Order: sequence, then C-alpha cells, then structure tokens
Amino acid sequence: MHLTHGGDWAGFESEYGKKPLDFSANVSPLGLPDGVRASVIEALADADRYPDPLCRELRAALAEHHGVPASRIVCGNGASDLIWRLCLALRPKKAAVFVPGFAEYALALRAVGCEVTEIPLPPSDFRMTEDCVEQISPDCEVVFLCNPNNPTGLLTERALLLSLLDRCRRIDAVLAVDECFLDFCTDPEAYSLTGALAAVPKLVILKAFTKTYAMAGLRLGYALCGDEALAERLQSAGPPWAVSHIAQAGGAAALWEYDYVNRLRTLIAKERQRMFASLTALGLRVLPGQANYLLFQSDDPTLADKLRARGILIRDCSNFAGLSAGWYRIAIRTAEENGALLNMLSEVLHG
Repeated sequence: MHLTHGGDWAGFESEYGKKPLDFSANVSPLGLPDGVRASVIEALADADRYPDPLCRELRAALAEHHGVPASRIVCGNGASDLIWRLCLALRPKKAAVFVPGFAEYALALRAVGCEVTEIPLPPSDFRMTEDCVEQISPDCEVVFLCNPNNPTGLLTERALLLSLLDRCRRIDAVLAVDECFLDFCTDPEAYSLTGALAAVPKLVILKAFTKTYAMAGLRLGYALCGDEALAERLQSAGPPWAVSHIAQAGGAAALWEYDYVNRLRTLIAKERQRMFASLTALGLRVLPGQANYLLFQSDDPTLADKLRARGILIRDCSNFAGLSAGWYRIAIRTAEENGALLNMLSEVLHG
C-alpha cells in the first residue's frame, strides 16, 4: 500500500528491527505531558464502557478554553477525521486548496466527487499573496487553508487572512482553516481566526492535540464552527464513538498543561533558529518556517533514502503538489536529536 504521509516508524521497524530517529512526523519532542499520561492511565478503568459519542466533558472544556459555545465544537479522531467529515457533510461540487499544502484536503474532496482547483503559491517563496486569494473562483463552495502551512511552515499574515475570509463571504463559500500547528508559533493568537467565528457562520477552524501534546497515537482533534447547524452536520457525517474515552480524558487534561506548552515553544523557537542556520550552512535552500518543522531543497533526490538506511527518517516532499524531487521536510526535535541529524546530513551531503 502507498502511504501519503510521514511518520511510518512501523514500516521502518518491520524492515530493520529497530526504532528510527523520526524527523518525518511533526510531533512535540517533549513526549506526552505528565498530566495527560496520568489522566489516560486513570481512564483505563472505564475502558469497558462505550465512550461518550458527543464528547460532552471535553467539548465543555474546549468551550471554556476558546470562548466558543460547546454547541459549535465537534471532536474527532484527529484533524484528518474532521477534514473528511467536513467534505462528506458538505459534498461540494467545487473547492479550492493552496499548493503546496496538506494533501488530505484534496484527497477528501475528490473522494466525494468534488472538482478541486489547486491554487499555486508563488514558487519564489511559497507565501500567500492577494493574487492567490483572487484566484478563488466565484462558484467555489469550500476553501481549505493551512496556517502555518504544511509543509512550508510559513504563516499567512493577518491582513491576507482577513482578505481570504472576506473573499469567501462574498462568494458564500465555507472557509476551513487548519490551525493544527499554530500552537508551535511564537504568537499564535496574532494569526488565529478563532475570534472571527461568532460573526462568520461559514468559518471552520481545525485544531488537534496530536502535534502539540505528542498525542498522535491517541488520535484527537476538534473543529470550531461559526454556526451550530454546520457543527451538527459535521457531527452527523462521521461514525459514532469516533473518539475513545481515553483520548477524551487525555484531551481534557492537556488543556491545563500551560507550562508544558511554554517549554515547548521555547525549545522549538531556539532549535528552529539553530536548524535553519545549520541547514543553510550545509548549502541547502531552507524556507524560514515558523512552526515545528522546516522545508528545504537539496540537489540530491535520494537524500531521504540515504538517511533512512542510516536510521533517520525525514519527509520526502516530492509527492506534494507544487513541489518536485529534492524537497524535504524535517521536524524540529531536541538539541541532541537535531545534532545527530545535522551530523548525518553533513556526512551524506559532503562525505
């Protein structure tokens, strides 16, 4: 089977019989927070019961956390579950995505028979522009945006976010903004559209516990909707019990991990700057991403394979629309792990 995303540690272990150093998945390098771990262990006592299909306690906690009514919040089995639910709920005929971008948007849209327009970000720097916004056709029903973008790590400036929001309002399209990596940025509130939800019924913001709290194996994401009716459609588009009782308990506990998030942002900011400078010094073209990963270009189209043979996984981005062979993405991890990657890169690139 062909895999679309990174993070295939299981495939590596089945082939090599050992754990890899995984830079292909953009997950917090600090591991599961202690409070989340304790909550998950405690929740195991109720593993014999069906989970709450409406995630009532978790949605109440999220409502307080974001200042959004619980009736406009939908929880899912990771953000990817909610992307597919949204497409199933709306079944749009035409939609737009920006490329390069997260592949799951187009996959889910095409699965429901939607015609997808891929709007290219300028290849000179892959930054959103006003021209990109204006390329959204008037008959478009759904627009997906990832902010910060995956795989580039670049943020869309607030002025352009508001311009995009206005464009979608004028053509009566749903705007789905994926903010799953925003918590890794230095000033997430300056770029979030959460505050616009109350005034924009057709706005959906996707978030996840997966990356920030290292809960990838627990699978937990949620959508904040500008309209209660849209939230109801989203909830109805997926199977019942999509979120386990254990994941719900872990999510509720994670919202209290303020110190963990502060430590994480400090680590990511410091190591991201170091990695950007070091990768550039190795002769690579590196985009100035602001999330917990960096996208770079190499002359070697087999770099990922060479590193994999040496026990290190990075994300080969050649299958992203808008990118070609030689583009790679790496997660920002601990200083020690990042140092190991840099040493191996230097060996592979320069002998």
